[in-house]
Amino acid sequence: MAPPRPYWKGYLKLSLVSCPIALYAATSSGERVSFRQINRKTGNRLRQQLVDDVTREPVEAGDKARGYEVAKNQYLLIEDDEVDAVAVESNHTIEIDSFVPRAEMDERYLDSPYYLVPDDRVGQEAFAVIRDAMRGKDMVALGRVVLAKRERVIMLQPWDKGLMGTTLRYAYEVRDTSDLFSGIQDMKIAKDMLALAEHILETKAGEFEPENFHDRYEDAVVEMLRRKQAGMPAEVTKPAAPQSNVVSLMDALKKSLAAEDAKAPATGSGKAKKPKKKVEGQREMLLPIAGKGAGKADAKPAAKAAPAKASGRQRKAG
Repeated sequence: MAPPRPYWKGYLKLSLVSCPIALYAATSSGERVSFRQINRKTGNRLRQQLVDDVTREPVEAGDKARGYEVAKNQYLLIEDDEVDAVAVESNHTIEIDSFVPRAEMDERYLDSPYYLVPDDRVGQEAFAVIRDAMRGKDMVALGRVVLAKRERVIMLQPWDKGLMGTTLRYAYEVRDTSDLFSGIQDMKIAKDMLALAEHILETKAGEFEPENFHDRYEDAVVEMLRRKQAGMPAEVTKPAAPQSNVVSLMDALKKSLAAEDAKAPATGSGKAKKPKKKVEGQREMLLPIAGKGAGKADAKPAAKAAPAKASGRQRKAG
C-alpha cells in the first residue's frame, strides 16, 4: 500500500532552531461505506446542477460567483481576486509562540488532529530536541500555521516518535456555557445515593481501548448490503420501546448496582484481556463496493475527542 501523501510541508521553528517537517491528516473516513445518488430508472449516477433560485434556469460554471448576504435576498458580489487579496500569506512555517501546561488546554477548542514528522534526515535531531523538551515538562506548544489560505492556531504535543498537531478553534467559535447551563438547578445529593452511583462507576471502570468501539450503524449497513447482494431481503428491526420514566432514583441505582455486580467475574481481581475482535469492513463483502481506504493500520489511542463544532457567531459567505 502506498504511503499517504502529506497534507502540508514546511518548517517547524523554535527560536533559531528549525527543521523541515511534513504534516499528515491523523484521521480518515475513507473506510466508511458511502452511497451515490443514482437514477432509479436507469441506474446511472446523478450529477448536481446549479440552478438560479429565482428563475429556476440552469447556471453555467463560468457564471458562478461568491456573494455576501447584506439583506434578505440581497447579495454583495465578491470577486475571487478580492478574497485572495485578504488571504494570509504563508511562509510554510509553524513558528512556536509559547508553551503551556497540557492540563490547562480547554478541550472545547480542539479541532482537527494531524501527525508531524521530520521531512529529512538532517532535521531529525532538531525535531527530537523540540519533541523531548516538551515531553519532559508535560507542556504543549502553541504556534500558527496557514492551512487552506487561513491561519490557524495549532497545538503541538509529543506523540510516540513524532508530534501530534491539533488545530484550535477561535474563541468566537465556542459557545459560552451560560447559554445552556444557566437553567440547571443546584441540587444537594444524598450521601447514600451518591455512594451508590460512585460504586456503579467503580464497577464499570476500565481502560481506554478504542479498538473495542464498534460502529453498529456501519456494521448494520454492511450486513444489509451483503443480504442485498445475495438476493435476500433486508431485515427490518423494530425500534425498542422507550423506557418508562424513573419513579425512584434510589431504586434505579440499586437495580443498576445489582446488574453490574451480576456481570462481575466470580473470582480474581484482575481483569482478563479480551482478544481483539476483528472488525468486519466493506473489503470483505461479497462484491466489491468502492471505498477510498485500503486498510486500517494499528493506531495509537487518539486524543480526547472535542465536542461537536459549534459556531459562536454565524458568518454568512457565499
